[in-house]
Amino acid sequence: MRDTLTEILLGLRLEGVEYGRCLLRAPWAVATSAQPAAHFHFVAQGGCWLRTETTDWTYLNAGDAVLFPRGASHVMASSQDVPAVDKATLARRPVSENIYLVNSESKEGDIEPDVLFCGAMHFNLDPLHPLIAMMPDMMRASDLAKRDPSVPALLEAMEREISLDRIGACGILARLADVLAASIIRAWIECACSGDSSGWIAAVRCPQLGKVLAAIHTQPERDWSVAELADVMGASRSSFNDKFSRMLGVTPAKYVARVKMFQARQWIARDNMRIAVAANRLGYDSEASFSRAFKRIIGHPPSEAREAEIV
Repeated sequence: MRDTLTEILLGLRLEGVEYGRCLLRAPWAVATSAQPAAHFHFVAQGGCWLRTETTDWTYLNAGDAVLFPRGASHVMASSQDVPAVDKATLARRPVSENIYLVNSESKEGDIEPDVLFCGAMHFNLDPLHPLIAMMPDMMRASDLAKRDPSVPALLEAMEREISLDRIGACGILARLADVLAASIIRAWIECACSGDSSGWIAAVRCPQLGKVLAAIHTQPERDWSVAELADVMGASRSSFNDKFSRMLGVTPAKYVARVKMFQARQWIARDNMRIAVAANRLGYDSEASFSRAFKRIIGHPPSEAREAEIV
C-alpha cells in the first residue's frame, strides 16, 4: 500500500515550458532573472561556476544538475570574473515547439564549448502549496544522489543522450529533465524527513495525519468539518485537533481554508474559471464571501489572480 507522501508526489506534475541545449564558449557568464517557472540546468560537457543571491560561487562538474524550484535568480559562468549577460539576449535557434539551441561566440578562437541542457518548468501545484513553499531555493543533484539511486542513473542517461547526438535527442532530453527534476524533489523530501518530528513533511509521513492531509488536498472542494477529519484520522475531535495544530502550526479549519484558496487560484489563473463558479465549487454561499476569504488568505482579490502568472 502506498504511503501518503507517495500519493501526493504522484499528483505532482512538471510541465515543460521550454528547453535549450546551450553551447557556451569561454569566456562566458549568463544571468537568469527570477521567474515564476522553475529552472533546471544539466552540465553535459566542461563545467561552470554558479552563484545565487544567497550563496557564494560553487563549481558544477560535467554530469551534475541543479534545480531552482521557485525560479530564483542566479548566474552561471566559465569564470567568476566574467561580466554576466542576460540569458534572454543570447542567440537561439528553434528546434521544435519548445526546444531551442543556444550558442555564444567565442572571444578566444575556436575552443571546445561548455555544454548545458537547460529548462523552464511549471508545477501543477500553487506556489503557496506547502510542498513548494518549503523547498530550498536550489537543489543540487550530486547532493541528493546517495539518497535516490535513480538520480545518478538519470544523470548518466542525459549525459549519454547528449554525447550520442542522435535524431530526436533534444525531445528525449526534455522528458528526462522532467523525470530528473521530480526525482531530485523526491530525494530532497526523503532527506528532509530524516529526524523531523514536526512540520508539513513529518505530518504527511505520519500514518494518522497523512491520511487527513491527503484527503484535504485531493478533495479541496469538500466542506471538511473538524469532526469529519477526525473520523478520517480515527481519533476524537479534541485529540485530532491537538495533534494537527501541534504538528502543522495551524488549526485544521485554517489549513482547509488555505488549501481551498490555493485551488481557487489555480482554477481562476490557469483554467480561466469564472470567480462565481470557483466560489460555488468550493461551497461558498456567495461570490462576495468567497472573495473576502480569498483576499484574506492570498493577499489580493480573485479578480487579480487572473492577471497574475503563477507557477
